[in-house]
Amino acid sequence: MALRIAVTGSPGVGKSTLVAKVTSGTKLRVGGVLARDRRYKDRRTGFELLDLSTGMVGILADESGDGPQLGKYRVHLDDLDLIGAQAVENALGCDLIVVDEVGPMELSSHRFVLAVEKAIASPKPMLVVLHQWSNHRLAKKIRGSFRVLTVTRENRDSLADEIAKALKSG
Repeated sequence: MALRIAVTGSPGVGKSTLVAKVTSGTKLRVGGVLARDRRYKDRRTGFELLDLSTGMVGILADESGDGPQLGKYRVHLDDLDLIGAQAVENALGCDLIVVDEVGPMELSSHRFVLAVEKAIASPKPMLVVLHQWSNHRLAKKIRGSFRVLTVTRENRDSLADEIAKALKSG
């Protein structure tokens, strides 16, 4: 059985940073998508998507646009589909599939949900950031079939090391 790890925790605790640290330190071919903050001065203005295989960057959500609204942000479905979902689909050819994040913004894209479901059905190892409170069927599926680790400020560095070691040992 392939290694399947989901990390969860409070907003801003360092889940995406942990995943970035793990992926940058592995010798595995990593594919998938990483979410990053978009900032102006010291204020978060939204989120961007990074395709880990191609380096392509798009906007997941920001304070403008006409996509679905979640809080103060509007989801950019075109970028989510063309960069986020596509990155997960393409990651099936890699050694490790990364999905950051399975949360309300990403779950507003049917194509993204299908891409993650296809990745879960594959035999590939996966590292997923899971929204702490999501009750979406995909989040429930991940909670039921992945090893779920809660990230805190106190354990985020040691968890990154633990996950990296687990990936090395297969």
